[in-house]
Amino acid sequence: MHPDHVTVAVRDLEEARKFFKLLDFEEQKALVISGPMFSEYMGIPDLEADHVTLVLKGHSPRFEIQLLHYRNPEARAEPYPEDLCRTGYNHLCFAVDDLEDRLANLQAAGFSARSEVMEFNDRKLVFLFGPEKITIELAEWMKPT
Repeated sequence: MHPDHVTVAVRDLEEARKFFKLLDFEEQKALVISGPMFSEYMGIPDLEADHVTLVLKGHSPRFEIQLLHYRNPEARAEPYPEDLCRTGYNHLCFAVDDLEDRLANLQAAGFSARSEVMEFNDRKLVFLFGPEKITIELAEWMKPT
């Protein structure tokens, strides 16, 4: 067993595409989902949404971020997506080879770190604000000294 995908519901589809592209995801499919089958499956009456599949380049096994942009009904915003002291989804972490370089590229593109870089459990770590203020973490494994 391995992770297949994570789905993020967003209001700004272009910003989300831009963010995940900077994390080496490439768009594979973009389509609209609607109709009784999707409404029933997701438990959302009259569902219509953009569904964008982003694939992590060069990763095996395959891993996707799926973006949902609701056209109908209007999506309810999470009131405190940045609050990590709550139950439910907390954050998603990506291992990177060069944390400082990746962080600089994201910040140059207008995305914000939500923490300082720290060292913990043999890694350099930093939290970022992702689309809809979800928390994304970057981790660079440090070589043993």
